[in-house]
Amino acid sequence: MSNELLMSSAEYPAHQENKRFRGASSQNITVILPACNNEVSIGSLILLTRLYADNVIVVDDGSTDRTVEIARKAGAHVIVNEACKGKVGSLRTGFTAAADLGADIIITMDPDGQHNPADIPRIVAPIIKGDAEMVNGSRYLNYPGKNSSVYSRTGQTMQDISANMNFNLKITDTQSGFRAYAASTKSIFRFSGKKTAIENEMLADAGRSGIRIAEVEIGACTSVGASIRDPVKYTLGALRTMAEDIEANKPLYFYSVPGFALATCGFFMGFKFMADYFFGIASLNFGHTFLMVFLALAGAYMTLRGIIAHSMAGAVRQTDST
Repeated sequence: MSNELLMSSAEYPAHQENKRFRGASSQNITVILPACNNEVSIGSLILLTRLYADNVIVVDDGSTDRTVEIARKAGAHVIVNEACKGKVGSLRTGFTAAADLGADIIITMDPDGQHNPADIPRIVAPIIKGDAEMVNGSRYLNYPGKNSSVYSRTGQTMQDISANMNFNLKITDTQSGFRAYAASTKSIFRFSGKKTAIENEMLADAGRSGIRIAEVEIGACTSVGASIRDPVKYTLGALRTMAEDIEANKPLYFYSVPGFALATCGFFMGFKFMADYFFGIASLNFGHTFLMVFLALAGAYMTLRGIIAHSMAGAVRQTDST
C-alpha cells in the first residue's frame, strides 16, 4: 500500500488489530466519514476502520486537496457533494447511502484522526446486545478532562450541562462525533442544522423519540494538523452554542422568562412613577418614562415570542411523530 495512505502509528496508540471481530458479528457495520481537506489523515483512518467495518463511506464536502483520491485508493465508497452542504448535509447523504448498502449499524466518526477505529467494537456492543439503539462515544466518561486544557473542558462542561437540560439526557460528551446508531433509527433524525450544532440536534431528536441511548468510553488522539485554540474565541463559541440550543429547544426559557422579568420591571416602574406623580413626589421625566415603556414593551414582546415559538415547536414535533 502506498505510503501516502498511512500516518504514523503513534496517531492510534491504542490500536490493536482484531481480525476476529468481523467474523464474530453478523451485523452489517457501515462507517460514515464527513470529510473536507483531510488528505493527511483520511487514508490511515479508512484502512484501520475497514478492519472493523463492512463499509466505509466518505462524503466529501468541497475538498481542494487529494482527500477524494486518497479515500478511493484506501477502499472507501466516496460520495462528492455537488455543492458544499456542510456537516449536516454530508451526514444526511451518508445515512442514506449507508441504508442503501444494507447497514444494520451506522457509525459516524470525525475524519481528522482523533478517533481510534479500535474503539468500534466497544461502541457497537450495546446495539449488538440489544441494550441500546444509539451509543455515544465519550472522551470524559471515566476520566473527565484528562486530555483537555482547563478552558476546553470548562467550555465542554458548559455545553454538556446546557444540552442535557435541553434534551433531558445524561450524556458526558455531547459534542462527540464518534457515535453508533441502529439503522432503524435513521428516520428520527431531521438533519436540519437550524440554530444548533448537528451533534446536539441529533441528541435532541434521539431524546424526543425515546430510543435507548448508551454511552461508552473512547480514546481521543490529537487531531492531525490541530492548532492551539484561542481560549476567548472557544469560550465565546461555547456560549453561543448554549444560547442556540436553548433558543431552539427551550424557547420559553430563552425568551419568555427574561421577557416576563423585563415586563415586570417596566410595569413596576410605571406604577411607582404614577403613584409618585399623583402624590406630587415626582415630576414627568422623559428618560424615566422612555425606560419604563421600553422595558414593558420589550418584555411583553419577548414573552409573546417565547410562547408562540414554544407552541410552533410542539406542533412541528407532533407533525414529525405522525
